[in-house]
Amino acid sequence: MLQSPFSGVPQELGAAYAALSANEGGLLDRVAQERMLAPFAAALRELEKLQDGETARQEIVRRFQLETDGGPAAATERAGTLTLCEPAVPEPRLGMSAARPRFSASQLNAYVECPRKWFYRYMCGAVEDKGSSASFYGTAFHAALEALHGEFPRPGDADPAELSLKLEGLVNSAFDRHRNNFETPVEYELQRRRAQRTAKKYVEWLLAEAKRASFTVVGCELPAELEMEGYEFIGYIDRLDRDDKTGAVAVIDYKTGTIATNAAEYREKIRRFKDFQLPFYYWARTAEGDRVWKLALLPLKDALLDVQPVVLEVVPVPSEIGRSQSATGVIPLSELERARERMIEICAELTSGKPTAFAVTADPSACTYCAYSIACADRPYPPDQRFGR
Repeated sequence: MLQSPFSGVPQELGAAYAALSANEGGLLDRVAQERMLAPFAAALRELEKLQDGETARQEIVRRFQLETDGGPAAATERAGTLTLCEPAVPEPRLGMSAARPRFSASQLNAYVECPRKWFYRYMCGAVEDKGSSASFYGTAFHAALEALHGEFPRPGDADPAELSLKLEGLVNSAFDRHRNNFETPVEYELQRRRAQRTAKKYVEWLLAEAKRASFTVVGCELPAELEMEGYEFIGYIDRLDRDDKTGAVAVIDYKTGTIATNAAEYREKIRRFKDFQLPFYYWARTAEGDRVWKLALLPLKDALLDVQPVVLEVVPVPSEIGRSQSATGVIPLSELERARERMIEICAELTSGKPTAFAVTADPSACTYCAYSIACADRPYPPDQRFGR
């Protein structure tokens, strides 16, 4: 094992380890128990300073008494000693390519967040992400809302009390189906109650929106498929509304996690190619013949806050990004076109077969909930921990 060029142990030091094992026995146990002999550890530190290979070999022979009366040949035959072989020549790196030219906005978002994360997840399938309490909360809540709008596509025509009572029952049913996914019964109950509180806020917002302008829910979990420059894209739109007066549609994406706090912040993420979710849905529905006038993120995370979506209205003319903290803003069509072009560029890069390595993000916050962080030796350290590395 120590002789292997893939062990990460220099061959000269490997020979020293092996020599000690022959004399003392139980080397791996000593290493695991951190009971290395002090003279041996000191010798290793000195050996690490030797740059010349032949000098290191001679020093190993001297320090670890590898010479015998029979000369070098007898030393080689001595049980437990090793002869150093030449290190293996590393194979040249080969380019890697995505297996299929089919992508989702989530896949592209993962790549721009951290190319290494994309590699682990979409190229290797290295670690199975079993999900978390937060992800199961989102899955169950999405299912309850899908069932609600399937039965009440025009919420403005429904009785408020009936609508609220119906969603309460649907939330209970959805969470019951996912009961075994939560680690403990307490966790399940806490998340279910959180969802019930959020559901009440959702119904209040829904009825206020219907009163302001009548609309029809066209579909939930609606498949979105699109081909651009030979690349296939697929996704699912959480909710699609059609304005009863104008016929224009609004794309709504439920968010049970952390999102942008205002319209300007989210537009900046799109402009800097940090998020492709709603731009992709815009082009997918446009290809279907819809006139998309609004893109919205609907926060469903905090049960103590009123539901207030982050809305971007699509406009045909350029517009500066203001500094307003408002949840409502605009996004020019030109920025959605740039997002589409960047999506195609990323797909071309991932299918080119040219990348030989995938860089690690510079943002340590991206590693917080990453399922692959334990396998990533190059992950960035938070600034307050870097001096303790």
